[in-house]
Amino acid sequence: MPFIPNTDDEQQEMLRAIGVEKFEDLLETIPEDVRFRKDFNLPDPVSELEAFQLLRTLSKKNKSIYDYACFLGGGSYDHFIPAAIDHILLRPEFYTAYTPYQPEVSQGTLQAIFEYQSMMSNLTEMDVTNASMYDAGSALAEAALMAFHTKNRPEIVVSRGVNPFYRRVIRTYLHGLQVRIHEIDLGRDGGT
Repeated sequence: MPFIPNTDDEQQEMLRAIGVEKFEDLLETIPEDVRFRKDFNLPDPVSELEAFQLLRTLSKKNKSIYDYACFLGGGSYDHFIPAAIDHILLRPEFYTAYTPYQPEVSQGTLQAIFEYQSMMSNLTEMDVTNASMYDAGSALAEAALMAFHTKNRPEIVVSRGVNPFYRRVIRTYLHGLQVRIHEIDLGRDGGT
């Protein structure tokens, strides 16, 4: 949302709410000898484009990583990143673990998840991979379900070091199945 300044009436209402008449009243606690009373002597305002051009001109006086050998990057030296990458990575579907609820609204996200799963399956040479879970609790419960169904054993072992809310999610997921959940205590070293 663009910046919309407060109106004079809104400013007066805020000042009344905190019990002062004018903005300067807020500055009365600042000692007089440290107050700056001179004119700032600032240049006239410029447009965003003019400010950008001015700053670019000033920055040309500096030396940058393009002027010298640069060893920053730990092996990823001087590589080109297309401008579109920033915009793609800033899309919410790429920085959240949530799978969309409405496929008709989120075809792009679902396509990206499908492509990721396909690549991971190829890399790991596994028939199935998963790309997203609702949260840590559901991911843990899905892992418990997979362990149960894969080995067909009626017992699951869970550390008491696991968040109690996550353990509750596991119990909810496994409720109704013939599975016993064994919770084991932490050792003195904090491990299970």
